Amino acid sequence: MEELATSTALLVIDVQQGLFEEPTPVYQADEVLKNINALVDRAHAASVPVFWVQHSTKTDLIEESHDWQLHPELKPLTTDHFIRKHHGNAFQDTPLKGELNGLKVGKVVVVGLVTDGCVQATCKGAHALGYDVTLVKDAHSTESPDGEHVIEHWNEKLSQGVVHLVATADLDFGSLDSR
Repeated sequence: MEELATSTALLVIDVQQGLFEEPTPVYQADEVLKNINALVDRAHAASVPVFWVQHSTKTDLIEESHDWQLHPELKPLTTDHFIRKHHGNAFQDTPLKGELNGLKVGKVVVVGLVTDGCVQATCKGAHALGYDVTLVKDAHSTESPDGEHVIEHWNEKLSQGVVHLVATADLDFGSLDSR
């Protein structure tokens, strides 16, 4: 009998320098970075694997460029996992699913950029693949001029059967493993 995938992983989506240098700033960038760092620290302390996902295209966030690099306030460990992607959904044409399966991960916690792009696409992609998805409602953002409303809209929409919504302060990686 196959062992059930019950452990949890943290997916940090596209928190890359170029997105912080757009003409319209990332909504509440400082708070989002602080929350992501707090979650990464908690994940590391709980031995929860952290996956850093970086987007690139031929014209935007070009691989290995300054814009493609993770934001300098982030502190990935060399033992973390790094995924390069070329589509909104971090599972599309990447090794992410295989790496999660290898670690017996059945639950993913999603944070990052941008809410109305790669974050929502990855949440939907994870859900479609059967993962139990938690979206941290105050640890994702967008560079939309109407950032607050875009985030509220997607938190509400995704919470209708796709994700569990939780605040950074309330996320306990230990309790996720018992869900």
